Amino acid sequence: MSTHTPTEADVLRPMRSTSRRYHLVLACVLVAIGLFLAGWAYQLQHGLIVTGLADWGSSGGVTWGLYIGAFIWWVGIAHGGIILSAAVRLLGMDRYMPVARLAELLTLAGLSVAGLYIIIHMGRPDRMVTSILGNYHVTVHNSPLVWDVTVITLYFVMTATYLALTLRYDLVRLRDSLPDRFEPLYRLLTAGYTEREDPVVERMVWWLALAIIILAPLLLHGGVIPWLFALIPTMPGWFGSIQGPQFLTIALTSAISGVIILSFAFRAAYGWDHIISDDVFRGLTLWLGFFALLFLWLQLQQIVGGSFAAPLDQSAATSAKLSHPVYLIAIGMVGVSLAYIFAQAIRPSLFSKPRAVLASVTVLTATLLEKVFFVVEGLMYPTFSLYEATPGSYVPSLIEMGSVVGTVAIVVLFFMVVSKVIPVVELHAIEHLQERETAEDELEPPADAAEMEVGT
Repeated sequence: MSTHTPTEADVLRPMRSTSRRYHLVLACVLVAIGLFLAGWAYQLQHGLIVTGLADWGSSGGVTWGLYIGAFIWWVGIAHGGIILSAAVRLLGMDRYMPVARLAELLTLAGLSVAGLYIIIHMGRPDRMVTSILGNYHVTVHNSPLVWDVTVITLYFVMTATYLALTLRYDLVRLRDSLPDRFEPLYRLLTAGYTEREDPVVERMVWWLALAIIILAPLLLHGGVIPWLFALIPTMPGWFGSIQGPQFLTIALTSAISGVIILSFAFRAAYGWDHIISDDVFRGLTLWLGFFALLFLWLQLQQIVGGSFAAPLDQSAATSAKLSHPVYLIAIGMVGVSLAYIFAQAIRPSLFSKPRAVLASVTVLTATLLEKVFFVVEGLMYPTFSLYEATPGSYVPSLIEMGSVVGTVAIVVLFFMVVSKVIPVVELHAIEHLQERETAEDELEPPADAAEMEVGT
């Protein structure tokens, strides 16, 4: 059991203890990943036709479906995660320092499975080499899809560098308590370390955080990724400059939801109630409500713009959106979560961590549904309805749905493994909490003095 004041032993607990519950979760995760890989192997054997996405016109006229929707969803979670961590450092939001590294790790995991979706959707993985890497010097000049691969790779490298720089401080000071079997990795990560580099690294990390904050709206979930859709005027459901801010708000909403769920899981598993406090959950929940409100507001802007005296093609796409149950369910789920967040802000007694987690899961599910719907409906209602007579409508196959479960399981496995290798809470966060508690103790009058004052 941990003491009230956070210590280094608390940070090391995930690396030292492995419970029966850990092995049970690990078994479930491996089964889910195995089923996902079996489905992918079946797709590789028979082709994308098993999903109904092989050719334009099959299964209702869509070439992109759940795979691309889930890709956008994971990229959004990843980008929002590192934005949250960078904001903690840039804006001095010390309250959220205990969850900053979880957000960084969520970025690496999210980008990894997002890239996996691109490989899955290409049908043949070798096309990644022959079509993109082999001809990169040509395609990068004229293909937004290659821009997408480029900026995602850039963000992965920046996030990995950001994490590696902050890890050096922790690994050196915890070296004697870390597992010996990972000593070669620790030696590599701390090569050439001296205490004189600490202020230099702090400045480097600050500038990296600034670059991340700047690049997010310009190139990532506010730029290149929405441009894949927003710059196609023949797709009225996609076209428009509002897609940049819409994608960015969905990314931040999804990422905060993911960090809340991760924080709750680690707190419950390792008794970190004094590290990831209720105050952190309250703050994250309020931020979730703020970005969920922006998400709904931007959706309203699109609906009003597509309904009031709009061109015929945009009006048709908007009418289809408003009449589809998937879209209405997604918006309703965000609305219900937002109503709870506002209610608990007004009446704090309504707040509880399980309710915050439930709201986060609801929002994550809603954003996934919205992104998949966005991709599919944009293809179903082009300006030139060349495939209007195509029978049927798109419904995700079991293989596609299994991929979502599988990628979620991969991310869970990532955190289960990483938490055994490196500290998932920064040592700076523990030191900050210790300093704050020391300051509070110094301000609090001694018990005997308080009793004398009461007696007087």
